[in-house]
Amino acid sequence: MNWAGRPWGSKIQQAGIPGHGASGKVSAQNFSKSSNAQFERSTHSGQPQRLTCSESWNCTMATIAPPPSKRQKLEAFEKARTQAEIAVIPDNLGSIRVQFVDQSTGMSTGPVVSIPVQDATVRNLENLLNTLQGTPSERVPYRFTFQNTRRENAPASTDSGDIAESIDVLSDLYASILKPGFRTIEDTVTLQYTPQAIFRVRAISRCSASISGHGDAILALAFSPVSSATMATGSGDNTVRIWDCDTGTPLRTLKGHTNFTLAVCFSPDGNILATGSMDNTVRLWDTKTGEALGGPLKGHSKWITSLVWEPYHLQAPGRPRLASASKDATVRIWDVPLRRIETVLSGHKGSITCVRWGGLGKVYTSSQDKTIKIWDSKNWSCIQTLSAHTHWVNHLSLSTDFALRTAFHDHTGNIPETVEEKIAKAKERFEKAAKVNSRIVERMVSASDDNTIFLWDPANSQKPIARLLGHQKQVNHVTFSPDGAYIASASFDNHVKLWNARDGKFISTLRGHVGPVYQCCFSADSRLLVSASKDTTLKVWDVRTGKLSMDLPGHKDEVYAVDWSPDGEKVGSGGKDKAVRIWRH
Repeated sequence: MNWAGRPWGSKIQQAGIPGHGASGKVSAQNFSKSSNAQFERSTHSGQPQRLTCSESWNCTMATIAPPPSKRQKLEAFEKARTQAEIAVIPDNLGSIRVQFVDQSTGMSTGPVVSIPVQDATVRNLENLLNTLQGTPSERVPYRFTFQNTRRENAPASTDSGDIAESIDVLSDLYASILKPGFRTIEDTVTLQYTPQAIFRVRAISRCSASISGHGDAILALAFSPVSSATMATGSGDNTVRIWDCDTGTPLRTLKGHTNFTLAVCFSPDGNILATGSMDNTVRLWDTKTGEALGGPLKGHSKWITSLVWEPYHLQAPGRPRLASASKDATVRIWDVPLRRIETVLSGHKGSITCVRWGGLGKVYTSSQDKTIKIWDSKNWSCIQTLSAHTHWVNHLSLSTDFALRTAFHDHTGNIPETVEEKIAKAKERFEKAAKVNSRIVERMVSASDDNTIFLWDPANSQKPIARLLGHQKQVNHVTFSPDGAYIASASFDNHVKLWNARDGKFISTLRGHVGPVYQCCFSADSRLLVSASKDTTLKVWDVRTGKLSMDLPGHKDEVYAVDWSPDGEKVGSGGKDKAVRIWRH
């Protein structure tokens, strides 16, 4: 301890206190022992003042703990909040009667069950429902929702009280239903349930391969619906590459385009890869051999912006069709085996940004003319024009996209043998994904440069179900979760937002990126979400909690494209640094 700089430092040196030398340093141990030592210091008046070192002044040094870090503060807050939630359920409320109803069929499951309010947590409700269904050994996770038909300030005689509001039961019945006053313990609560994925996708945590090969930025990327072993990328170097993701090596380099490759799309059976380019052409490739299936499909006068295949269960056997959208404001429907244009969908006044082919036989197109058009695939007439956005419409997603993309492939890996069985399985998976209250409902969500998102049910109304507000800049990408329960949106405001896919209600904002977010993609079990950003990182989010699950740096520049394999095993990403990265658990 150096006292030389203190006002009394020179006096200490002269006082002859044991343990002090000419250097002006004091031994803490000796100083604390010489507790009766006296010394003087000069006051402002110049008169010496005698100081006594009493027993109460112990100069032994003490270590002061550093202030808690931001992470420690957050962990302490979460712990306190969790403990508060546990203690929040009163133990004197008795029991509540619950009736379980299958959301897809509307049928009741088991009798009305009386459950103690304190034990009515989501986990206990899952266990009870599994027992009622006779599957206690193989526990199936469920999502529970409550249809609230009571409206505050609405007279009982009016019809407005019949409007149902879906409420997710997130933790327990008390917090979701009883505490807000939607029901009392004297009512019978009807809980609708939907099974979540039986399999569980593990969060990706490491880069298993960084593969160079492309000579320019990677602009498009897609996994094969068959397995996570095959992935295709389109690049600014005019080539398309097919990669073996198990070994981290390139399989095929597909050359033929004469300009940037902007879109890649696997057929639902995984046998054909379609690619669209800035050279105004579409090309088809055999995914096994890498050979071109004939020459380019010509017809568009400007570059290709989006590609989509006809759903497998709607295809005539052996005659798949492909839709290509272009900057020239048209969509062309291609008969793939005959390699000819079946029809041209014209009506938009600006560049078409996205095309989707629904499982009910409708084609959806979005455009920079601010509109969305819906076309009937039987006669190719325009059924509806949706005009709610006030700026370019950037992207579309359907609630059945995942089921249509994977067709007859599922997590079991069992592929039917005959074409008829494949079509039947593909149709069954589509209907299961689309069924709500015994009705087939295919919803659509649209993202725009007007910073808004609209949720649509085009089959029932020309007006949107909900307008999703919250983003501060352009919304670049939207996607439904595979189970149809969530919508994720990626925006130039650096944020990803989660929304309820039934009513469009805001759920949470996923904050972490420090640059615009270009794309996001759900895992096959809908529990995780991966996002790609200009800040060079991928981030994996836990959908249920809205928290960051994994931060994945590694790219050396902006990440333009990301995809999660349909089997949940791998994530592929590519961007400005020209490298393809494969991520896995």
